[in-house]
Amino acid sequence: MKISETDIDYRRLATPRAAAIAGILFGVLFTASLILLRSAIPADPNANTQWIEDGAPRIGIALDLIPFAGIAFLWFMGVVRDRLGRNEDQFFSTVFFGSGLLFLAMVFVYTAIAGAIVTGYRLNPGITLDSRVIYFGRALMFQLSNVYALRMAGVFMLSLGTIWLRTGVMPRWLVILTYLLAASLLLIINLNLWITLIFPAWVMIISVEALVLNFRRLT
Repeated sequence: MKISETDIDYRRLATPRAAAIAGILFGVLFTASLILLRSAIPADPNANTQWIEDGAPRIGIALDLIPFAGIAFLWFMGVVRDRLGRNEDQFFSTVFFGSGLLFLAMVFVYTAIAGAIVTGYRLNPGITLDSRVIYFGRALMFQLSNVYALRMAGVFMLSLGTIWLRTGVMPRWLVILTYLLAASLLLIINLNLWITLIFPAWVMIISVEALVLNFRRLT
């Protein structure tokens, strides 16, 4: 007997409620990798190149964590879009989606530069004789992470806060907090570690709020 397509019971693919944990996972992994990188790589541009040998183990662990943090961040973006549903605005969603991908791409690039410096040193320790390569790589890393990646993170937060403000999906206090934190990332140029940690902390707050809202719906 031939079964027609109308006789088949199709089920809509739904986002798991526990998927909001991805944001918390991103926050933990990304924060840990940042602390490891910043503790291994000196912020002082005039510091000697001894940090390559001393910080290689910590940099290696950070490089192992970053890919998984990136995967968790993609899941977090998917959870945010799913929560918006039909209320998603195409203009702000494009900015939100594009800035999130650019942020993640630049994070991968600057951690790859750190890995390349360490790998180059292991292959040829004499590379430290030409310290200009090391200084250039370190300066490029900090420019990518503290200027461009953080700016994209600020745009990501700003666009998402605007979407929440218009749709009312998230509480008003969270929208205000998002705007304030986004402004700090967009306007403050600082190599301080605590400024960099604003973004993963915000992602964790959003994820916890999403989990609380999901729990309230179940009860």
